[in-house]
Amino acid sequence: MPKYTHLLIDLDGTLIDPAEGIVASFQKGLAATGARVLAAEELTFIIGPPLRTSFPLAGVAERDVEAAIEAYRAYYTAGAVFQAAPYAGIAEALVVLRARGHRLHVATSKPHVFARPILEHFALAQYFDSIHGAELDGRRDAKADVIAHLLSEQGVDPRDALMIGDTRFDCLGAAAHGIATIGVAWGHGGRADLEAAGAVVIAERPIDLPRHVAAM
Repeated sequence: MPKYTHLLIDLDGTLIDPAEGIVASFQKGLAATGARVLAAEELTFIIGPPLRTSFPLAGVAERDVEAAIEAYRAYYTAGAVFQAAPYAGIAEALVVLRARGHRLHVATSKPHVFARPILEHFALAQYFDSIHGAELDGRRDAKADVIAHLLSEQGVDPRDALMIGDTRFDCLGAAAHGIATIGVAWGHGGRADLEAAGAVVIAERPIDLPRHVAAM
């Protein structure tokens, strides 16, 4: 049996690169509230954290955040939700991890009503035992709250769990439950940010994940 039976895996920036759809939708949210519409290269920080965190950082007044989110979701659900792509080698890594006896769970700050269709669209849902995310109304926006919900719903002992993600939000959310994190270098968080947030090791490629998990 593997040392860690349960692997909690982030979605955006870890399993798929969602930048095209998220950035375009975010720009629609900025425009709807009259905020300055930032260029794509100025919006690298929005992949990972909840929208209610990102919009104020992009210049949206607190009173306009919900309106920005509404505009974002209108554009996102109209088709931008699938303007993404799985990272090369990630499906192969998931196959190996499952074959070694791990149970795989998605833990994302994206609302689960979006996460599940995305995973199904890209033929990744089949590899996961459960999919957990935020609610549309803001409940479980924080990664620590998503993980708490996952642990409770699935009956997982935190001592038997390992997080895999691309941002500090993954590291800090997991650490709140005493769970270690393997950072991934191909996402949007950055190596320095992951290291500062306490990632135990950083995987360079998806296919390296089974090796790093086995070494934990």
